[in-house]
Amino acid sequence: MILAANVLPEFSIVTPSYNQLDWLRLALASVADQTSATVEHIIQDAGSKDINEIIEKLTMSGPANCEVRLFLEKDSGMYDAINRGLAKARGNICAWLNSDEQYLPNALHKVANFFAENPKIDILFGDVLVVDAHGKALSCRRAILPSPNHVRLSHLNTSSCATFFRRSVFEQGHRFDPNWKSIGDGVWVYGMLKAGLRAATYPNLLSAFTLTGANLSMDDPVSQSEKEKWLAQPDAPAKIFRPYYVALHRVKKFLAGAYRKRTFDYEIYTLDSPSRRVRFTAYKVGGTWKVPSTKTNDADHPKR
Repeated sequence: MILAANVLPEFSIVTPSYNQLDWLRLALASVADQTSATVEHIIQDAGSKDINEIIEKLTMSGPANCEVRLFLEKDSGMYDAINRGLAKARGNICAWLNSDEQYLPNALHKVANFFAENPKIDILFGDVLVVDAHGKALSCRRAILPSPNHVRLSHLNTSSCATFFRRSVFEQGHRFDPNWKSIGDGVWVYGMLKAGLRAATYPNLLSAFTLTGANLSMDDPVSQSEKEKWLAQPDAPAKIFRPYYVALHRVKKFLAGAYRKRTFDYEIYTLDSPSRRVRFTAYKVGGTWKVPSTKTNDADHPKR
């Protein structure tokens, strides 16, 4: 659908895309069924085969509150594609959602309420569910407010699929550096925290990230090389402090209940059910996730 000319979306969601159309369908569906928010979903595609047909079908049958905007442009990588998409954004709240990720039901409604109630917050980090290619829960990542030194010395502990920010952040010049191919989101968050932007966490599941088997890994040679390059820059904290910040982060996780036993239901789209959410029940005992039961929901609803 196309939003009315006088209607500006609450959200602008950017999805960088290239030849992961099976997973892209699920991401698209998870944005389209966010019925309590007005959304523009910007697909920034580098030239995937048959993507026009997929977007056309979704646009014809999509809900009135969600507009899908497809842009076919060559880019220099994922972060360049995200910058290109965000430059076209009209919503007050922005985010990016990779093809192997999806929003959980009512996620955008919860995020909109949070920003409305907290006008001084610039960036919000939420909890993320990690699932396998069949939708089985593997882990639940509790959002802990990142600290610049932990991000720099260890890793970015928040997930991009549950990161939301005001459009003004991008307009102030906090854009992704396309020279980074793997750690660009960590560099981006680090820069915003160092600049004094105000961040908060939302201690509830907002998104799901799928381990498809083809995801970009933070342990691959490119990531390792980039992390070493970033740490070698003159403004980096001394590596000797790394154990301290890692230990402090783990204490924060413990206090936030990240290691607590939990049972919960969740609903996501799967490759076997791309047009209808499937309900799962997962529970954790110690550090082991049990195989979840599944049931189709009664209501209709990759990194590259």
